[in-house]
Amino acid sequence: MTVNLGKGQQVSLSKSDGGALSVVRMGLGWQAAPRKGFLAKLMSRDIDLDASAVLFAGQEPVDVVFFQQLISKDGSVRHSGDNLVGGAGQGGDDESITVDLRKVPADIDQIVFTVNSFTGQTFAEVQNAFCRLVDESTGQELARYTLTGGGNATAQVMAKVQRSGGGWQMTAIGEPATGRTFQDLIPAIASHL
Repeated sequence: MTVNLGKGQQVSLSKSDGGALSVVRMGLGWQAAPRKGFLAKLMSRDIDLDASAVLFAGQEPVDVVFFQQLISKDGSVRHSGDNLVGGAGQGGDDESITVDLRKVPADIDQIVFTVNSFTGQTFAEVQNAFCRLVDESTGQELARYTLTGGGNATAQVMAKVQRSGGGWQMTAIGEPATGRTFQDLIPAIASHL
């Protein structure tokens, strides 16, 4: 069963049978909002949202996975590749980041997922935008966070997975921000570590 996450809500990353999840995928999907009027349709341009994952050891970013670096240095985090136009937005992922939680080095205690509009459009210009967390071993969607309706923001600090006891948990952050790349979002991320 999927949990629709609200800002600040947490979900434990454990299986219903009590076992720990081993591989999770953070998926991102979107579509351009339809434009009204003849000129608006002629002048519309594709929307390029980008998913990124920043790996932290304490308060320090030590690695990142994004459209220009598709695999973390240790190989535990992988990006599916850059989608420049979106289009799925109705359940399928346009971009995804897969995390093998078993292979994340012990010094990495948090992984923060962000979305930014590389082409500069606001989330008001995007429809059916979401991020979701999927158990890769079963394909089951565990949690979903709706991005559409984000107003004038061009980016969002979506969620983080963090070590908790012997396992991991996910926290929905959902903080609107401004920026075209994950680097622009580092100050916004810092308040959630």
